[in-house]
Amino acid sequence: MAALLDKVSGWTSPAAALKRAKKLVEDGKRAEAFPLLAKAANAEIAEAEYLVGRAYLESAGVPGSPAEAARWLERAAGRGYTEAQSLLAALYMHGVSGIHVPGMGGAPGALFSAAGAVQPDFNLALHWARRAAEAGSADGQALMGYILTSGPEALRNLDEAQAWYRKAAEANSPQGRLGYAMALLRKAKTDNDHIEGAAEMARAAESGLGTAQYLMGALYDQGQGVPKDPVRAVDLYRQAAEKGVRSAQARYGMALLQGRGVERDLQDGESWLRRAALAGDPESAAVVGDLYARGGELPPNHVEAAQWFRRAAEAGHGGAARTLGVMHMSGAGVPRDPQEAARWFRISGEAGEIQARYDLAALVLQGKGDPEDPARVRAWFEQAATAGDLVAAYNLGICLAEGVGTERDDRAAAQWLRRAAEGVVSAQYWYGRMLTDGRGVEQNAEEGRLWIARAAAAGMADSQVALAEMLVNGRGGKRDHAEALEWFQRAAKNGHVGGMFALGAMYGGGHDIPWDRPAAEQWFRAAAERGHAAAQMMLGRYLARGLGGAVDIEQARIWSQRAVAQGVREAQADLDALPPPQIPESVAGGGAAVRVALR
Repeated sequence: MAALLDKVSGWTSPAAALKRAKKLVEDGKRAEAFPLLAKAANAEIAEAEYLVGRAYLESAGVPGSPAEAARWLERAAGRGYTEAQSLLAALYMHGVSGIHVPGMGGAPGALFSAAGAVQPDFNLALHWARRAAEAGSADGQALMGYILTSGPEALRNLDEAQAWYRKAAEANSPQGRLGYAMALLRKAKTDNDHIEGAAEMARAAESGLGTAQYLMGALYDQGQGVPKDPVRAVDLYRQAAEKGVRSAQARYGMALLQGRGVERDLQDGESWLRRAALAGDPESAAVVGDLYARGGELPPNHVEAAQWFRRAAEAGHGGAARTLGVMHMSGAGVPRDPQEAARWFRISGEAGEIQARYDLAALVLQGKGDPEDPARVRAWFEQAATAGDLVAAYNLGICLAEGVGTERDDRAAAQWLRRAAEGVVSAQYWYGRMLTDGRGVEQNAEEGRLWIARAAAAGMADSQVALAEMLVNGRGGKRDHAEALEWFQRAAKNGHVGGMFALGAMYGGGHDIPWDRPAAEQWFRAAAERGHAAAQMMLGRYLARGLGGAVDIEQARIWSQRAVAQGVREAQADLDALPPPQIPESVAGGGAAVRVALR
């Protein structure tokens, strides 16, 4: 009977066909409704044309067809149907290909191009939004406000945008209230202005609009226009997060992790941060990566951490990119690969992460990275140094002194290092060395020693060793072996291997301090165990002759061999002078079988 009524309605009255079709749509019978909608649309009923366009756009009761959707929406919009006009404006604003508007160009029926998404067309969006807005459509008014606020610079008009948002808000449009609230808060100067803006935002949030709930939560978080209330803020973040607002998911996740405004829940917090990260929030991805890197109840999972850091880095998070670089340097969770580390340091540095620029510079000095990296690093440092950054001035000085990314220029290097020396300890040391050596400046060992002493007093181990050496040989000032010993000791305590070796040499004799060969052997051993070749040779000599304690020929042989392996030629003579290794008695008495084995 219903099917018969549909046919009769379609034959006798397009209006009746539309009415019956709308009832079928309400009942979820879109396929049955579509022929009736088409009948009414062919009779040039604007509402039916709009609904047919929506059906083709949404594949509702009919196979989707962007071209047909465009044709029917354009027809309805051209007849002044405001819903169609608003929809066209929204589609253009989100980047679909043009629809023909008389006098404006464009091809009819081209809502979606065959090639896929195209750039937004804000001029056409503004055209249709204005027609809908001027006809009284709250949606069109809200769209007008958005385009005039966030569209291309040439179209922006914040005062007109606020006026359209206000009209949409007065018509109870949630989007209009949101836009009007943001316009009020953007221009707010007094407490009353903030209160008015917050009140309008609250109305938008009460309508269930997720973005408004998130922004209202931020107002409660900051105490802007409303009393500061972390509990209320987090509840609003939760509501918005459940509606899929990415920023709210991130804020709610962090609140759960920190126990701020809500009971602390690490598992739920991580879950919300994951959602935000998967939705494209780079900061959330970085936080999840950090959670895995640090571990908690379980050991750290660097492989999982690296995956999240990569997601964050690829979304533009500079800090995560640097962390990935550090992980590739150490091989934690990813293959150890200095070149890959350089790539991530480069990306991070381009994103403005200062420490990543220093990391890349360190690799460049080791000969790693791309051929363009030296010039890139120098340019970074030059830009920052020119702006007054003393650390950058120091690094630029090093680049000029070492010829990194530019021709070596000792004079310019000395100038930048002198500027940096006012606040950078490493620059004090380097500038002191250049003065002492007469490199890029007139030689002045006395002034150079003063700069090196300044860096040494600040705790720089290299400067402490350099100052101690000057005190030993009297360069640039007095000769004082006792004071030199103190500076070598400070450097050794700071882990300086050269300082450890120097202590061994001083305690070993020939200097203006009491001999102490057991102490000398102790310091030679400390340096030798850290790979110092000359210390390995000296430790071999001490053990061979028992200078600092008991004789130990086998250990002497081992340390001498290590020194030889590092290229210390003198150690070979020490090794040759040692008696041959002794064959254990158990082996020597082994008879013919042992002799055969030895041959």
